[in-house]
This record gives sequence, structure tokens and C-alpha cells, in this order.
Amino acid sequence: MVKTLEQAIAELENLSSADQEQIGRKLLSHVEKLRRLRVEIDKGIRSLDSGHTSELNIEDFIRQKNKQHGRA
Repeated sequence: MVKTLEQAIAELENLSSADQEQIGRKLLSHVEKLRRLRVEIDKGIRSLDSGHTSELNIEDFIRQKNKQHGRA
């Protein structure tokens, strides 16, 4: 295990059970998000490798995303 993670776990042992539980749930949620992101990245890489791509107009992409999130 990475030294920093070992230190963090050692510090967690000094917290209440409720705090440990809450932090544990948040950590597991974060790890699951990272796993899902890795799956999406791998799919994107496979798509690029197979040539199933098209050129992206970054300005249009940003406008579209801003519109989706209520930004002008």
C-alpha cells in the first residue's frame, strides 16, 4: 500500500466510528468513480485506435457544454 494511504488510514483509526464510516463511504464512492472513468477512457482509446473518430470543433463543444450547464 502507498505510504500516504497507510498514514491516512492510521489517522482515521483515531476518529469516531461514525466519522470512519462516513470517510470510508466517500472513499469507496471516489474509487468507483475512478473505475468508471478508466472504463470510459479505455473505450475512447480503443475508438481512437480503431479509427472511429472525427474532428472536434472545440469552440462548439464548449458552447454546447456551457448551454447544458446553464452558462452563457
